[in-house]
Amino acid sequence: KYVKKFETEFSKQHNNMYPVAVSNGSVALDLVLNSLNLNENDEVILPSLTIVSCLASISRTPAKPIFCDVDFNSWNMTLENVEEKFTKNTKAIVAVHTYGLPCDIEKIAEFCNQNNITLIEDSAEAHGIFVNDKICGSFGDFSTFSFYANKHITAGEGGMILARDKDNYLKFLQMRNLDFTKINRFKTNNLYWNSRLGGLQAALGYSQIKNKTYKKIILKKKMQGYFYNKLLSQYSEYFYLPLKHLNNVDNNYWVYGLVLKSPGLRDKLLELMMSDNVECRPFFWPLHQQPSYKNIYEDVFHLPNSEYLGKNGFYIPLGSHMNNKKQKYVVSRLISNTKKLLENE
Repeated sequence: KYVKKFETEFSKQHNNMYPVAVSNGSVALDLVLNSLNLNENDEVILPSLTIVSCLASISRTPAKPIFCDVDFNSWNMTLENVEEKFTKNTKAIVAVHTYGLPCDIEKIAEFCNQNNITLIEDSAEAHGIFVNDKICGSFGDFSTFSFYANKHITAGEGGMILARDKDNYLKFLQMRNLDFTKINRFKTNNLYWNSRLGGLQAALGYSQIKNKTYKKIILKKKMQGYFYNKLLSQYSEYFYLPLKHLNNVDNNYWVYGLVLKSPGLRDKLLELMMSDNVECRPFFWPLHQQPSYKNIYEDVFHLPNSEYLGKNGFYIPLGSHMNNKKQKYVVSRLISNTKKLLENE
């Protein structure tokens, strides 16, 4: 009951694309990529600076991942990044919206349409972001969402696929449910997964989107982001701050990220912050340098922005547990520890 309600309400807010609720955002990517019938000569372009589940999902198909760089200031992929890696073998693009700003989604969508490329829009971190009055998650042939605990809409755990085509929608319903059908329920033609979303999780997600509580969460985070901007604006010699806007789109500050201008200090700085009881987290590690792939892509792909951001970027506390007093403390320790490290260089 609540799974269907959640799907219906989520679809209404995303241009009435066909919705399929699943157990998490990584599974959503798995199902979409496995539905494309990719072969070993096919290539899938994705940004290197993103979560490893994007790469893992491609690795579970015969296709080859092709990593592109990202813009240094927005931390997101652009059309130019995509065009640098495009070949006649490109069959799909995983366009990821990262850390509170959208990727170059309008231009990428148009490029995919012109070149007959499947566009998978990973909107796990882009709840409620609009690009020219069109909501993120409604640009792709498919889009995927996460409702993990740290997302603006959360079910504790969970995910959603939105599909533009009804046939794909019907296929995903079977793929998430062991290939069961209403007729001959237990006779299956494919060895699919159990990727269902539970009713309790769906009820939690439905209540948030129905009551639009996520808008209040986003507004609060934006206010916290603006306050960090004010506190940190006088320390521009130490950090690259997150963009407040990108092409008239407001940053929704899913996280508040910073990039050190002095390379090589990030991990030591995070240790010092933790000793002050301030937990900070590093940016995503570049996918083409992942040890889980025995670094087989590191010598093939040279992506300077992703590499610098992955080694020197981090984000500081943000969310409902924070207030202005705590933010001032975070910044005071951040500046003190940064100065200490630079003095010891």
